[in-house]
Amino acid sequence: MRTYQEIESRYEALIHTPNMIHEGRYNGIFDRFVNPVLTREHIPPFWIYDPNPKTNPYMMQRLGVNAVFNSGALLLDGKYTLVARVEGSDRKSFFAVAQSDAPTEGFRFWDEPVLLPDTCPEETNVYDMRVTRHEDGWIYGVFCSESKDRSNPDLSAAVAAAGIVRTKDLKTWERLPNLKTLHSPQQRNVCLLPEFVDGKYAFYTRPMDDFIDTGSGGGIGFGLCDDITNAVIDEERMTSLRRYHTITEVKNGAGAVPIKTDRGWIHIAHGVRNTAAGLRYVVYAFATALDDPARVIAQPGGFLIAPYGSERIGDVGNVVFTNGAIVDRDGSVYIYYASSDTRLHVAATDMDRLVDYVFNTPEDPLRSVDCVKQRIGFIRKNLQFLNR
Repeated sequence: MRTYQEIESRYEALIHTPNMIHEGRYNGIFDRFVNPVLTREHIPPFWIYDPNPKTNPYMMQRLGVNAVFNSGALLLDGKYTLVARVEGSDRKSFFAVAQSDAPTEGFRFWDEPVLLPDTCPEETNVYDMRVTRHEDGWIYGVFCSESKDRSNPDLSAAVAAAGIVRTKDLKTWERLPNLKTLHSPQQRNVCLLPEFVDGKYAFYTRPMDDFIDTGSGGGIGFGLCDDITNAVIDEERMTSLRRYHTITEVKNGAGAVPIKTDRGWIHIAHGVRNTAAGLRYVVYAFATALDDPARVIAQPGGFLIAPYGSERIGDVGNVVFTNGAIVDRDGSVYIYYASSDTRLHVAATDMDRLVDYVFNTPEDPLRSVDCVKQRIGFIRKNLQFLNR
């Protein structure tokens, strides 16, 4: 049996473990790292164990944590800051802030998780917060607010809505009314653009007919609202569309807060397709116009990040998912992505590479015969350059 001091010593050793680039996973677009940046082992021991031997003589976990994954991200007071989804052993998720002086290692949770204002009595679960530093001076968190579907006798039936909070420091939070979209029964994976569009707040949405299935939802939507303290979107325009036999066939949704470049807004989103082994989630990218953030102007074919090796194993296998990225002062970009609803990783690139990837990678031709023609043309051009 371990003592609490031994448990804490192992925790401190983990926090101080260096993280190295995984040299065997090179693709020229981004670097993967050997270790995840957050796991359940990064949870402070005093969140889980009662350290008092009189009340916990066997030093057993009293409030267990199952996973740490989908995380919003931003730079706050010079520190790399993650607003992570933490799932307890009881299946309920909550948010917790972890910070580090380095983007790829050394993340330490604040002493207490985030206690959101309890303004929605029907709400059972919250998760997957996108964190937007908006030009109005607030930091907004937009997350999934899950409630039981009282109209459905199925005990698993749920309703998803987009919850909204705002803060200045990630410590004091103000809860705003949930987003309302007049033509979409449910919403998940909603993301707030960091700038006004025509003087209005701009959201990327994901229209859904029910909790799991998008149904008639055609992809990622875009909508404007006048007042974020009572956010109502009258019209959703579709941006990145779902397409048959692609990585977005089953559904797709916003990921990290869009990144502004001089060529357009770069989106790092997620796409889902079905397989014989179940749903497969990947991360993909596209760009929308600066003068019309609903209009797609570039869409590289295929995925940007897919589950690799041990990333495929976890509570929900064969999944990668992102809802947070940080653009550093020197142009470095850190994409924080989770694998299999279990742990959080980072992929490191830079603005030059990301722009090159998004605007110079060919689109998906959508048919096998056209994909072969595309690849043959690519091969012939390369052989000519190589003088072969």
